[in-house]
Amino acid sequence: MSKIVIEPVTRIEGHLKIETVVEGGVVKEARSSGNLFRGLELILRGRDPRDAQIIAQRICGVCPQSHGVAAALSLDSALGISDKIPNNARIIRNLIQGAHVAQDHVLHFYHLAALDYVDVTDVAKYEGKDSALNSVKDFIARGELGPFVPRYEGDYRLPPEVNQQAVAHYIDALEIRRLGHEMVSMFSGKIPHSVGIVPGGVTATPTVDMITSFLWKLRRLQDFINNVYIPDVLAVASAYPDYCEIGVGCRNLLSYGAYDLEGDKPDYTVRKRLFSQGVTSADLKPGKLDISKVTESVKHSWYEGSSSGKHPAQGETKPEYGKDGAYSWVKAPRYDGKVYEVGPLARVAVTYAYGDPTMKKLVDWALAELKAPPSALFSVMGRHLARALSAKFIADNLEKWLLELKPGEPTFIEYTIPEEGTGAGLTEGSRGALGHWIEIKNCKIANYQCVVPTTWNASPRDDNGNPGPMEQAITGTKVKDKNNPFEIVRIVRSFDPCLACAIH
Repeated sequence: MSKIVIEPVTRIEGHLKIETVVEGGVVKEARSSGNLFRGLELILRGRDPRDAQIIAQRICGVCPQSHGVAAALSLDSALGISDKIPNNARIIRNLIQGAHVAQDHVLHFYHLAALDYVDVTDVAKYEGKDSALNSVKDFIARGELGPFVPRYEGDYRLPPEVNQQAVAHYIDALEIRRLGHEMVSMFSGKIPHSVGIVPGGVTATPTVDMITSFLWKLRRLQDFINNVYIPDVLAVASAYPDYCEIGVGCRNLLSYGAYDLEGDKPDYTVRKRLFSQGVTSADLKPGKLDISKVTESVKHSWYEGSSSGKHPAQGETKPEYGKDGAYSWVKAPRYDGKVYEVGPLARVAVTYAYGDPTMKKLVDWALAELKAPPSALFSVMGRHLARALSAKFIADNLEKWLLELKPGEPTFIEYTIPEEGTGAGLTEGSRGALGHWIEIKNCKIANYQCVVPTTWNASPRDDNGNPGPMEQAITGTKVKDKNNPFEIVRIVRSFDPCLACAIH
């Protein structure tokens, strides 16, 4: 029996440690530890409620727009205006969040995860005129391999020409990310930490010029997703069919749904959304979302035990570093007492389970391309595939929403801050189900609680000793070399963890 400690896990956001116990080359136990307390929930206390969507975005510089939307939704709810937001504002929020999430998925695959499967050093053999590849070739010749190394060395299987093409696409994806950021900034003012999303709506007023410019950039993003991103994911998945069975995890999936298609219902759990709200499992049958079933355990987290098992609306943030039995600053969210995974896989699978015809066609086509059964979705490659399909699903709908904007119509509704009030904002960040809960007393924030996607996925054991989703996905993995555990980091990165978000 031996122990593998990976600290820090690189090519993710934040400070993550993974510890595993390995026996006979198989992981018998895994622990996921978040190592940096931040305290944004405490910082928000006592402030003007309108500060929430600004400060909450500082939870993460990678996905601030999603936190801005969640905060605005929670404030809309607490202010009693969630069903009165103008259509232009609802659409612009979708455009801001959707453009950001689509480019974020491109970022994850090319700049964070693909390097686990692509051998950059193979470009040294390249003979051609591609300027990007020749630049990388020159770096290799000079021994300047950053940011591609240091890394664990994997079992690289892509054919040389596909491998070299993937490196070129790494460079191309940087331009696509810039393009995505420009799209976000057109309606949100800037990125990161935008000022465009506010309670009551948005600050931008759409014009014909803005719509035309956004559409031109969107077409380029769509082209990259359709003709580069998805084919590259399929190529990697085809070369690594065993990773369609590795990293399975808990098989329980949860989605809050995202991108409102209507705004006339104050209850976000029943509002019509592009991605469906609900739960599903290995049978891919739909289950209704009941937000009252969400709780957070802290027995193995560095927080006072009195807050354990509470719904986020009554949640507390009371740090207790060094608590006996605890090993992470991440809490342990649970749904109906069970472990649930969130993320692109969850929202794609839940939307598929609810029978959305476009999503069903996309998923069935992709699985047919890989000659894989639906069970392959519950895996490392299944998560990467779902992320790519999620990007396409969003990007295709961005065009539809854009053309629904009506220049000259309102994008904001006036409101009054109540003496007391409560609200919840539910949406989907890039990495999964995102919820913000606010309590207002004396016109100030009395309590603010966030349950963030990676809080679900990177959670430690709960009060009943059940490991979190990533811990379960790692357990049972075969590791060839304990000094080069590339199998483990491939599983971790398939979740695209963000520890800044998880701990907030």
